[in-house]
Amino acid sequence: MQLGTVIGTLVATQKYDGLEGVKFLVVQPLDKLGEPEGEPLIAADGTAQAGPGELVFMIYSREAALALPEGFVPVDAAITGIVDQADLR
Repeated sequence: MQLGTVIGTLVATQKYDGLEGVKFLVVQPLDKLGEPEGEPLIAADGTAQAGPGELVFMIYSREAALALPEGFVPVDAAITGIVDQADLR
């Protein structure tokens, strides 16, 4: 699990059959101190509530595919929660 900040949205004109209605968001992963780490990535929003500017936590790989309404869809990252408050320092 990793924290990230949602920095944008992605619009897809065509999606895999099990991904209809799932939002895709551009997320900047953060390190333990809340600083940007690596390149932004695209994550499927398993909460259906996250939006730009929010602090979220994500999971990757097989677990990401299981976090969405339709299981085993082809995603690499999924947002599984929105962080209300974090003390990172």
